[in-house]
Amino acid sequence: MSPSKPAPPSGPQTAASSAARNTDSAAAQAPPGQPADALALKAAQTQALVASMPANANKPLEHGHDNALNPPVGLTSEPASPAATGSTLSEEIPSYKTGSMAAPGINATIESLDRVRVDSSGQRLTTNQGVPISDNQNSLKAGLRGPALLEDFVLREKLTHFDHERIPERIVHARGSAAHGYFECYDAIPQLTKAAPFKEAGKITPVFVRFSTVAGERGSKDTARDVRGFAVKFYTDEGNWDLVGNNIPVFFIQDAMKFPDLVHAVKPEPHHGMPQAGSAHDTFWDFVGLMPESTHMLMWAMSDRAIPRSYRMMQGFGVHTYRLVNAAGESVFVKFHWNPVLGTHSLVWDEAVKISGADPDFHRRDLWEAIEAGAFPEWELAVQVFTEEQAEAFSFDVLDATKIVPEELVPLKPIGRMVLNRNPDNFFAETEQVAFCTAHVVPGIDFSNDPLLAGRIHSYVDTQITRLGGPNFHELPINAPIAQVHNNQRDGMHRQAIHRGRVAYEPNSLGGGCPFQAGAQAGFVTFPQKVEQDKVRGKPEKFADHYTQATLFFESQTPSEQAHIAAAFRFELSKCTVPAVRERMVASLVNASRALAKQVADGLGMALPAALPKALETPVKPEVTQSPNLSLTARPGDGSIATRKVAVLVANGVDGAAIAALQAALLAAGAVGRLVGPRIGAFTTASGETMQADASMENEPGFLFDGLVLPDGDAGVAVLAADGHTGEFIKDQYRHCKTILALGAGGSLLADNKVPDTLPSGEADPGLVFGDGEDAGPAIDAFLAALGKHRHPERETDPPSI
Repeated sequence: MSPSKPAPPSGPQTAASSAARNTDSAAAQAPPGQPADALALKAAQTQALVASMPANANKPLEHGHDNALNPPVGLTSEPASPAATGSTLSEEIPSYKTGSMAAPGINATIESLDRVRVDSSGQRLTTNQGVPISDNQNSLKAGLRGPALLEDFVLREKLTHFDHERIPERIVHARGSAAHGYFECYDAIPQLTKAAPFKEAGKITPVFVRFSTVAGERGSKDTARDVRGFAVKFYTDEGNWDLVGNNIPVFFIQDAMKFPDLVHAVKPEPHHGMPQAGSAHDTFWDFVGLMPESTHMLMWAMSDRAIPRSYRMMQGFGVHTYRLVNAAGESVFVKFHWNPVLGTHSLVWDEAVKISGADPDFHRRDLWEAIEAGAFPEWELAVQVFTEEQAEAFSFDVLDATKIVPEELVPLKPIGRMVLNRNPDNFFAETEQVAFCTAHVVPGIDFSNDPLLAGRIHSYVDTQITRLGGPNFHELPINAPIAQVHNNQRDGMHRQAIHRGRVAYEPNSLGGGCPFQAGAQAGFVTFPQKVEQDKVRGKPEKFADHYTQATLFFESQTPSEQAHIAAAFRFELSKCTVPAVRERMVASLVNASRALAKQVADGLGMALPAALPKALETPVKPEVTQSPNLSLTARPGDGSIATRKVAVLVANGVDGAAIAALQAALLAAGAVGRLVGPRIGAFTTASGETMQADASMENEPGFLFDGLVLPDGDAGVAVLAADGHTGEFIKDQYRHCKTILALGAGGSLLADNKVPDTLPSGEADPGLVFGDGEDAGPAIDAFLAALGKHRHPERETDPPSI
């Protein structure tokens, strides 16, 4: 197909037709009549479109307070035909590359990711220009022994792309894993917000979620003691909303001015680049010891929250106080909480350290395998909503990111659920290139004056520009919204959109006024908070209370959790090489909990120092002094054992019937019972049947499993008893407070390894289950029930007993 050829210029339109074939000038007046020539017709229609908008009638409405609260809808004018606003008449000529004309009012780059997925099944190898490659094994040489020739464009393209395959990693949150899913709204909440995801009951909004560690580099381990990122990109029908948070609801600092200092302090020390993915070193503790506002966050970071069992078993928080704004322009403050359906569960330190060596991808693997198995992770989104008047009356400042709003003060209101049900097709294109920015909000979501949030609004966008090579990172498929994008931004590195027309400014008349501003009813309008203060650098008085909520957190933990916090401080501070750094930090802890400080000091072999001077000696009395909801045990989940992994030890001569029954029971409950032998491969049971071990005690150590089964069968048990790995399995499972099932003769393996059958208190150990090898049914049921507890902390001793 080709466009109609312009008619030969004749009659009164001759001059107009001739003029229309030039791009550097035009007549002073448009000729009368209707041109027959296509170029002249385009010029005439463009003139008419511009003339229909003789002035910017909205210009007076840009001034004054009332107008600022109610911006008008932009002015528009309808063109006579698509040609009037087009770049070129040749857009009518299609090809396989250019396609057809742009669909009216559509940005065709905004579609599902199907448009960029690639499947190379049955396809021949080509260069990036689509040229078929005949030989991908050998470079082009002058003769079989060379030299290699510079003209080998296939080799040069392949090496050049390889040389540039890596982009700068994130400064923080470099190591991450992600998945696609959806958010489902429970009920519409128009009284609170007009935000798109919450407009109607059952509304589905696609999401992409990335979990991460903060301090480690991209190649570091998953199970480091660290804060975990929890970032959710909502692809709403009114644009992208990024809820960029962590698995801990508070942060180390109160003002973004200190963020570079914090990161520099926690990253590997610059003179030797150690330690990787850890905070147990001098520079970190030197910094936080001089920044007592960090004390509350340190309690969380030294708790079990910092070593979650799985991304699927940790909470997420928006951290900051945000605003919800409804259609009437009314605003309330809000805190966002993600609560996992599986409950909140953690690793213990010894377990985390060992896992990091055996499987540094432990959390990444867990998330991937759960989704692949159809055990889709799920979280409930809940909000804490309160007015500015309520916030003013609190004993703490809600703009302080080192503070929480206790649930006893403002209860959680569930408003929807999120399910992750699809793994990425390509880690780099999706997980690595996804760009989250706190600045990405939609109508109905707005910011508070939190000074840390203010810095993040700038910093995240700025970081993505550098990391992803320019200002067009939003056009990468994983970052592109499902809502239409139309604006006058052009050019820049890696621009993907090809805009028709010659208009790239607003207001305009050459494009019929389009794209036009949406106005107050449809567009984003910043909440008009009054600002009548001096320009100063400082903090509000309530920000000076650095210890009250640190005390609240510690006093709200179970004895086991408190012991873990003390042990974490002891371990981390023992890694410092400067005694004065330790002493200052312990002196700071005295202000939060003297008992905790005493435990830490004793563990470090030092006298308890005097309390560090406080910035605020007499803080306001807190409304809440103990909050059970701050303990991980407050959210155990539904007791399901779905996706839990159990090691079932096997060897030649074990009782196969009980193992088969156990595997069936685990699978029926959604758990995985892996047969682990001295080696992988076939083993013969006592009755002569064959079973295949898909893991060995060498390649899958015991600490990677959530439970352990010791089989019956004298011959098999004897083989296992002679293998030193068996004792390591038992020791780690017992020390990490896991559930152990011993069937028949398997019980002797516990005795051989000096495992007591009672707790340190003298009571029966609920995590040790013994069963009859011939009738294993009751023992299997008891094992599954105990496995649902995840861990039996009452068994734990410090130091460990075995």
